[in-house]
Amino acid sequence: MKIGIIGLKQSGKTTIFNALTGQAAQTGYGANKLEVNMGTVAVPDERLDRLTEIFKPKRQVNAVVEYVDVAGVEGEKAVDPALLNQIKVTDALLVVIRAFESDTVVHPFGSVDAIRDFQSLMDEFLLSDQAIAETRISRIEKVVRSNKNAPEKKEYDLLQRIIGHLEEMKPLREMALKDEERKLVRGFQFLTQKPVLVVFNTGEGDDASELLKQFHEVSADMVNVDAIAVSGEIEMEVSQLSPEEQPMFMEDLGLEALAKDRVIQASYSLLGYISFFTAGEDECRAWTIRNGTIAQKAAGEIHSDIERGFIRAELVNYDDFVVLGSLAKCKEEGKLRLEGKEYLVRDGDIINFRFNV
Repeated sequence: MKIGIIGLKQSGKTTIFNALTGQAAQTGYGANKLEVNMGTVAVPDERLDRLTEIFKPKRQVNAVVEYVDVAGVEGEKAVDPALLNQIKVTDALLVVIRAFESDTVVHPFGSVDAIRDFQSLMDEFLLSDQAIAETRISRIEKVVRSNKNAPEKKEYDLLQRIIGHLEEMKPLREMALKDEERKLVRGFQFLTQKPVLVVFNTGEGDDASELLKQFHEVSADMVNVDAIAVSGEIEMEVSQLSPEEQPMFMEDLGLEALAKDRVIQASYSLLGYISFFTAGEDECRAWTIRNGTIAQKAAGEIHSDIERGFIRAELVNYDDFVVLGSLAKCKEEGKLRLEGKEYLVRDGDIINFRFNV
């Protein structure tokens, strides 16, 4: 899973990046204008930890989230296309919105208004997508007008519909597209097609309940948009501590869970992701797929050869396995079973794929 982090300048965007990754990327005015920070974070999963305890493999491999932190958006100026290109090839957008007051950190708009900033960035994404669609139309319009049977005709007609949708200030997340149409526009990586997780960056001790209530009111009709509140400075400081020191500081600060864990959990929920496991003497590993993925496609996450030569999936769900304690016992109790390629993989399935190529 790859998530692009974007926000207005002075929103604490890179502070949030540091809190999520444990890195110490430069923040504030000193940061390079178009510098990209990248960090990879292991997805914590107690189920995988338990499987490792039972199987005692040579290694444990957690699923990972890759964060791409781009430069801040310059207030009322149009978003730099080079900046947007840096977050295009991502699964979702993490939009950092400033919700903290500061006498020393000046807001680009001159005042702190989190809901205004959220709506401003959503509008910028709409305009960006519209510009991309219009640019492509201008390139293929001559061909389509001279030959109505041109291969580009379907793309041209679809882009015209997309522009009409965007002109109504509606994101492409809310546009009904057929599978064939989704394939046609996949290469554009439109920003408003991506799920959005808003992170309100609050000050230490701030109560964000009213802000989140306002957000849910203005976003009630939005599709695949959610929000959480994080005190970036505090979370960044905690992330720099050793794992042994963190629990004590979290207790003192009243933190029930770290921001990195909350963001991962919210991202999985927003994207509709689940995990399945492979387990054995060599390795215990978590794999990330979308809910509703069939067994044969899940096999392809491991290797294309396994998908191509798929025969059966031998599996047991984690909840059954952990009660019985071994694959042998699961087989004896009828919990270990064979499923075909159309089986819908469930969260927590432990799978051994049988294949032949």
